[in-house]
Amino acid sequence: MAMEIECARLLLYRACWLRDKNKPFTKEAAMAKLYCSEVMHRVANHAVQLHGGYGLMKEYDVERFYRDQKLLEIGEGTSEILRIVIARLIGAF
Repeated sequence: MAMEIECARLLLYRACWLRDKNKPFTKEAAMAKLYCSEVMHRVANHAVQLHGGYGLMKEYDVERFYRDQKLLEIGEGTSEILRIVIARLIGAF
């Protein structure tokens, strides 16, 4: 999980760096948004599994992460739309 989080963070930082340098960043931003939301889903789901029944109790942060990850999938464009955007930007669609 730590490796996936670090990879997502680096992809996000690259998109932010391109934006800061006033370079085209649409493709990288879409890739970062898609990958980060997918990583959040996998990591939150795995964390709930690791915590067992405690993973769904409001007293633990894992429950909030599990709930919040759904917003990342649907907010600012669904994963399917982001895949279409990326495909268009790389010339595959």
